[in-house]
Amino acid sequence: MPKYSEISDEKLVEIIRSKDKELYIHIVKRYESKLTRYVRYLVGNEQKSADVVQQTFIKAFINLKGFNARKKFSSWIYRIAHNEAMNEVKKHHREVPIDPNYFLATETVEEEFDRKELKEKTQKCLGQMPIMYSEPLALYYLDEKSYEEISDILRMPMGTVATRINRAKILMKKICQK
Repeated sequence: MPKYSEISDEKLVEIIRSKDKELYIHIVKRYESKLTRYVRYLVGNEQKSADVVQQTFIKAFINLKGFNARKKFSSWIYRIAHNEAMNEVKKHHREVPIDPNYFLATETVEEEFDRKELKEKTQKCLGQMPIMYSEPLALYYLDEKSYEEISDILRMPMGTVATRINRAKILMKKICQK
């Protein structure tokens, strides 16, 4: 029996599409925590985030045949999560603050205090930025996505991604120095 944890997303999707739909659980396991963190940032509510992530996995499964295996699966599923999260945000007609409890792990009491203080300041600064700048910045730094992946997720040219991240850094610096 092959170790599915060692198979690429794209190869696993091919196996799921052609042989065993039950293997989709491996996709869920790979992406559940990553998508939850990303969606929680956008939606700002833990329960709504869980619902959005669940809906993302359902839509991805239903549309798995439409996935182009020559592209990155992670960008595809992040795009679905992005669309679902934006629908949720629009449904409630408000932008919500980020939950700071998922940024960094703590090791000591002193480090925990320093990180908590940093998280609060970061949250405050990101909350004051327009989502068009905060979202690519969060994808780049928090989810460690490449410019190409961010371009696929947000459906914008890589040059625009680079420009928005650079402007977001400048804006973040100005906001945080107030």
